[in-house]
Amino acid sequence: MGDIRVAIAGLGNCASALIQGTHYYRNSRAEDEVPGLMHVDFGGYFPKDLKFVAAFEVNRKKIGLDIADAIWAEPNCCAKFAPDVPKIGVKVLPGPISDGVAPHMRESFFVYDEKEIEPVDVAEELRKAKADVLVTYLPVGSAQGTRIYAQGALDAEIGYINAIPEFVVSDPKSPIVQGFERKGIPCAGDDIKSQLGATILHRVLAQLFDQRGLILENTYQLNIGGNTDFENMQVEDRLSSKRISKTEAVTSCVHYELPTKIGPSDYVPFLQDNKVCYISMRSRAFGDLPLDLDLKLSVQDSPNSGGVIIDVVRAVKIAMDRGIGGELSSISSYSFKHPRYQINDFEARVRVDEFIEGKRER
Repeated sequence: MGDIRVAIAGLGNCASALIQGTHYYRNSRAEDEVPGLMHVDFGGYFPKDLKFVAAFEVNRKKIGLDIADAIWAEPNCCAKFAPDVPKIGVKVLPGPISDGVAPHMRESFFVYDEKEIEPVDVAEELRKAKADVLVTYLPVGSAQGTRIYAQGALDAEIGYINAIPEFVVSDPKSPIVQGFERKGIPCAGDDIKSQLGATILHRVLAQLFDQRGLILENTYQLNIGGNTDFENMQVEDRLSSKRISKTEAVTSCVHYELPTKIGPSDYVPFLQDNKVCYISMRSRAFGDLPLDLDLKLSVQDSPNSGGVIIDVVRAVKIAMDRGIGGELSSISSYSFKHPRYQINDFEARVRVDEFIEGKRER
């Protein structure tokens, strides 16, 4: 069905996993059972169809490098599961800094000097690259930066995906989202949900407790990791939206008030891209007797979302092929922690499959 021309804002660990993954799964066929992909064939598009045509960064160690080389530059620490990614022939561009880097991260992020390097015009570069879709992978807390890139995608009239917890796509009152709807351009978000990460696991358990007649009294989810995402979130002001996103994803699964403590807990540098999650759930069962669950999940954080983004990119491209604009509710509910509509994860999977078949979203 042709290539899907993808641009990326923020060439960190998640972008590294995405780019490695499209190469790693380049020979996947529809009839194969492939670990790590929820859909090998997504409406006629395959992982190999994603072509990376533009990348924006503020890290001076990445700017000017071929995208395939930049994904290994400091401070990236994503596992090298596809170390033979070939040169792409596209150099990383200096993107606008805005609020994309926290003050305590400027040195470790190797931020370029704006007196020496001028940031590019995002929309202009997207047009030059003839991109179909822009994916935002900025650090958590990049409220202004996210909107700069979203507006750039809108101005360039291409599909947009917001992978971070800034509530742009999920807000029906957002002038940017209204612009996508008015122009008939698809968008999806907000805050990517890993294939099997802390949020979806916690959500499914909450749904299970609720469906089996258990009353949750309280629950918490603590997360630690050593990548730049966790380093960035040491400043509480930058992770308020992250806490909201993760908390609402869980509390939306029950119909009563649920005391919670959910979100990033600490930065442990030696863990690097390994994320460790602890979930605790306290409930009342038959006879008002206690039923408690404590669980530990350990996972490579960035690759855990790679397959999900590959699905989202293909969904947005299908929407473009069909002339569907605005927020894509099925893929957003399936793939993001803070979609406009929170629905049961298994129902969301059904809706995505119906979307692929042309039965949903017009």
